[in-house]
Amino acid sequence: MTSASPFHGLSAFPPTPADMDGRVDTDSLCRLLEPLCDAGVASIGLLGSTGIYAFLTQAERLRAVQAAVECVRGRVPIVVGVGALRTDHAVDLARDAATAGADALLLAPVSYTPLTQEEAYQHFLAVTKAVTLPLCIYNNPGTTHFTFSRDLLQRLSDIETIKAVKMPLPADGDVRGELAVLREKSGLAIGYSGDWGAAEALLSGADAWYSVIAGLLPRTALALTKAAIAGDDNETRRLDGLLEPLWKLFKEFGSVRVVYTLVEYLLLAAAELPRPLLPLGPTERQRVLDVAEPLAALERQSLV
Repeated sequence: MTSASPFHGLSAFPPTPADMDGRVDTDSLCRLLEPLCDAGVASIGLLGSTGIYAFLTQAERLRAVQAAVECVRGRVPIVVGVGALRTDHAVDLARDAATAGADALLLAPVSYTPLTQEEAYQHFLAVTKAVTLPLCIYNNPGTTHFTFSRDLLQRLSDIETIKAVKMPLPADGDVRGELAVLREKSGLAIGYSGDWGAAEALLSGADAWYSVIAGLLPRTALALTKAAIAGDDNETRRLDGLLEPLWKLFKEFGSVRVVYTLVEYLLLAAAELPRPLLPLGPTERQRVLDVAEPLAALERQSLV
């Protein structure tokens, strides 16, 4: 385990290579993680949404964590997603992650029957009682079908080991205003997902960018993050502009489909989308590769 904060700066969320049967390819996973360590990202978000956590068994999720810890060797903090429908399953996943050597946890209140605010609170409380690792709240209503009230976020922030929240981009685009309200309500480190809004979020003072594209283009994403944290508006927006064609594809096809299209092209590692998700068709795939080519060249240039 590392001592660096996993909830500030750039958190890179790689895909999880697996076959059609949901068996994780641990060798390919390590090949994906090595560039993230070399680039010096602030943390690795293992088994996030792009890491297909919801489609993997407990055994495969444990194999992924064990392989990642062995590969990373403490160079970068590893934040492991432990979201599950059932509280006892989330507790088991959190214990697995802690035993395997994870540095922190990311917990989403996954729901089928919509959860009440109290049910979500008790879910988080159970996990934090079982494991003492620092935990980030995963607020992702688009996939979990649960929306945190600000009162619930404040209440959760009173739990000692809950240190951060991963927020979706605000619907009205007012990141700065939302940050002010959230900071008034809690002492959590506040980061954002939604790569296309990362530049604005970081320039507005967000503590972290929880990034899908950093899982594949870590140096470019890190350059954007550093520029934004330094308050360099021009450089931040220049880099964001270079990535804008990719953001459009994320919005059109869903980031997970785009990322899995890019894995083999960028890193020569095969990764299957879990069914019922389907890969992009030939025309859509070529559009993704056409956009990715200059970005891959940019990433290679940063290695020089």
